[in-house]
Amino acid sequence: MPLLNRIDAMKRSLPSYLLAASLLLTGCSKEDNGAVQSDPDGGGSKGVIAYSTLTSNNPFFNVISSNLEAEARAAGYEVTVVSGDEDAKKQSDQIKDFIARQVSAIVLNPCDSKSIGPAIEEANKAGIPVFTCDIKCLAPDAVVVSHIATDNLQGGRLAGEAMIEALGEEGGKVLVLDKREVESCLLRVQGFKEVVAKHNAGPAPGKIEIVAELPGAGQKIKGRETTQAALQSYPDLAGIFAINDPSALGAYSALEEAGKADQVKIIAFDGQPEGKQAIKDGKIYADPIQFPDRIGRQTAQAIVAYFNGEDVEAEQLIPTELYRQADAQNDPDLK
Repeated sequence: MPLLNRIDAMKRSLPSYLLAASLLLTGCSKEDNGAVQSDPDGGGSKGVIAYSTLTSNNPFFNVISSNLEAEARAAGYEVTVVSGDEDAKKQSDQIKDFIARQVSAIVLNPCDSKSIGPAIEEANKAGIPVFTCDIKCLAPDAVVVSHIATDNLQGGRLAGEAMIEALGEEGGKVLVLDKREVESCLLRVQGFKEVVAKHNAGPAPGKIEIVAELPGAGQKIKGRETTQAALQSYPDLAGIFAINDPSALGAYSALEEAGKADQVKIIAFDGQPEGKQAIKDGKIYADPIQFPDRIGRQTAQAIVAYFNGEDVEAEQLIPTELYRQADAQNDPDLK
């Protein structure tokens, strides 16, 4: 019997009074330092969902967290959230702590899509179901009940279409700011390159040459530093595709400093408030925007459905939408 089925069978074969008792024993709360702490009263909750985010420094993951927590609490579950701080070792230690605390379910944005595998396998052996959101686990032996995320491949394709639109008949040289440790970012770049390759193979003018794929780390500082270095090798750069808004904003800072902000078109990804404002201000051309609120709610709903004995899809993808300056100008949430 596959491991996931054994987990299901184990949970569903328990008498209802034993299941209720075991869930009550998992009640916990979060201290200021982010550690999971036992709650002897349990508060009458159905159990504890423990969530390790990629980082608490990116508003995108904070929106996922707040929506996941609200949805899960409405269904009667406690939620504890810690930040992996983009550190795969730290996140693995957090998972071990979750296991020791006997939480009911674990949710992850893997800090490293491959190296997180052994920690997930430990949760599997402990009979704790694991869910991932936004970032997928790529370790072949790790069992994840369901992955809930943006359709990053589709979003990458939209980014490619936006770059073709932005560069027009002139085309030109393009830099990609990537983050290869993370599955979602790999898919964005893959989709982007697919569309650019198809465009270049056709009769239309404006061929696009991807001259480099360099690490932007998904961060403003690294995006700025990498773009500064790239401009030394490619002073005639025409476009940049950055895998998220922070690295795109870092790239814009480097372009502005070099006096090339009007020369280079930036396509980003996310649709964070700061990114949308940058689109309105003309700093970024367009974003395939994500919906982190939906990711958070849908992840909580998947967990609740699983514990209710319902079938849960192994992968649930949420399409992106392309957001341009015209959209930003009509966005009531922007100044």
